[in-house]
Amino acid sequence: MTWWKFWEGARESSGEKPDYYEEGLHLARQDRYHDALTSFRLALKERPEDAASMEQMAVVYTRIGLTDDAVKMYEKALALHPESASAHYGLAFLLLNRGASEGAAEHLEQFLDADKPGGTEVEQRVDHARATLERLRAAGEDRSD
Repeated sequence: MTWWKFWEGARESSGEKPDYYEEGLHLARQDRYHDALTSFRLALKERPEDAASMEQMAVVYTRIGLTDDAVKMYEKALALHPESASAHYGLAFLLLNRGASEGAAEHLEQFLDADKPGGTEVEQRVDHARATLERLRAAGEDRSD
C-alpha cells in the first residue's frame, strides 16, 4: 500500500506519483475497507472534485455500516456529476433502507434514465432497479386507495 510505505519511510521505486484511487479499489476488493478509505481520501486531496472517489467512498462506508456517511458521499458525488448512474443506484437503496421510499423512487428513475455501460452486472442492476421501482409504485398505489 503506497501511503503505508510512505509512513514506513519506503520510497517509490518508479518515482511516479501513486494512484490512490486505484489503490483504494484494490484495498476494497481485499475487504480492507478502512485502508481503502484512507486511499480514497488521499485521492480526493489530490483531486477534490473527483466524483468517482466519492462514490467509491460511499460504497465502502455502506459496507462498514456508516450509511449516513455513505449518503453524504453519494450526495456530494451527485452535486458534481448529477447524471451518475452508480451514485443514483447506491443512494436509492440507502434511502429505501431508511424508509424514504419517495426519494428512493426518484433516484431509481434517474438511474434507469441515465447512460450506463453494457454488461451482465449492469443488466442485473437495471432489472433490480426496475423491480424495486415497480414494488414502490404498487405500494404507493395501495396507500392512496
